[in-house]
Amino acid sequence: MVDLSQLRFAYAHDWLVGLRGGELVLDRIIRRFGLGPLYTLVSNGRPLTEAIDACDVTTSVLQRIPGASGRLRRWLLPLMSAAVDRLRIAPCDVLISTSSCVIKGARPPAGAVHVCFCHSPARYLWSQPENYRHGLVGLGLAGVRRPFQRWDRRTADRVDAFVASSSYIADRIRTCFEAEARVVFPPVRTDFFTLDASVPREDFWLIAAALEPFKRIDLAIEAANRAGAQLIVAGDGSLDRSLRRQAGPTVTFVGQQDAEQLRDLARRARAFLFPSLEDFGIAPIEAMACGCPVVALHAGGALDTVNETCGAFMERQTVEDLLDAVRRLPDDAAACRANAERFGEAVFDAGMTRVVAEVAGQTRAG
Repeated sequence: MVDLSQLRFAYAHDWLVGLRGGELVLDRIIRRFGLGPLYTLVSNGRPLTEAIDACDVTTSVLQRIPGASGRLRRWLLPLMSAAVDRLRIAPCDVLISTSSCVIKGARPPAGAVHVCFCHSPARYLWSQPENYRHGLVGLGLAGVRRPFQRWDRRTADRVDAFVASSSYIADRIRTCFEAEARVVFPPVRTDFFTLDASVPREDFWLIAAALEPFKRIDLAIEAANRAGAQLIVAGDGSLDRSLRRQAGPTVTFVGQQDAEQLRDLARRARAFLFPSLEDFGIAPIEAMACGCPVVALHAGGALDTVNETCGAFMERQTVEDLLDAVRRLPDDAAACRANAERFGEAVFDAGMTRVVAEVAGQTRAG
C-alpha cells in the first residue's frame, strides 16, 4: 500500500466565489490529504474555510477580466475550456480536482495521477439544458454546447480516476465522458446535525433550497396551499418575489439560514420536502440526521439516500404525488438518523483514501 503521507498533493476547483456544497467537499479533501497548491479559474478573494484559505491559490487568465469572479462569470463559459488548457500545474504526485463544470479538464503534470471528484458533468450543457433555454443566456449556451461537449469528452482522458457523487452521476459520467466512475458520497456533517430528544416535533413541512426554477419550490408551495399545511421555506434566489406571490397564508419565508438555524428547523419539522431532480442532495440527509423524514422525487441522487424507513417517494413532480408521499411518511426518528450516518464525514474520508491509494499505487507499481 502506498504511503499517502509521502506524496505531494495539488488541488483544482472550478471557481472560488462562495461557500456551498462543492467547497465543503473541497475543504474536506484538503483536510484529509494535506495542504497543497490550489488551482481555479477565478477567485473573489473572500475567506471560505480555514483549509481552503491556507492553500496557495493560482487563478487562470480569466482572473484578469474585470468582474470575472462576479456576475460576469456565467458569460465567460466560451473561454473556460481554453483557460483550463492554459493552466500549468506545478510538479506533484496527485492532482485532485473537484468539478461541476470544466476543471476536470486540467492537465496533471508529468508523472502525476489525476483523481476527479465529479459533482456532475456541466448540467447546463449536458443533462439539463431545458432549464437554461430562455433569454440571452440560453442563446449563448446553445451556441457553445456542441463545441464544449466535444472538448469535455476529449479531455476526460486527462483523468486517471473519476469519483462520482452518486450512482446517478456515475451514469452521467459514463454517458457524457464514456468513462467509469467509483461512487463516494459527499461528506455530511452528521456530528453537527443530530437528534435532540428535548426538542418536540411540530406540525410543519420544511424546504431548504435556493429559490431557483429547478428546485421546484413552487410545487411545495402549491401543495401546502391545497392542504392548508404549514410550510417553512428557507433560502433565497431569483424566484423570491414570484414564490411569495404564489404562497398562501400557511407558507412562511425565513430567508437564508445558517447551519444552526437549519438544524433547529430540521429537529422540529414533521417533513423535509425534496421535490427536485438532484445530483446528490446534502440537505435532506442533514434533515434525516436530525430525525426528520424526507419526501423526495424518485430519481437522481435521492435513489441512493432515501428509503422507506426514513422517507417516501413521489413518482412525478405533481402536487398529488407530493401530498400522497407526505401521507405515507414513516414516523421513526431513529431510523432516519441511522440512515443519515451512512454519509458521515469519516465515511467520505475512507472512500476517498481508498481511491487515491489505489490509483497512486497502481501508477507507482507500473
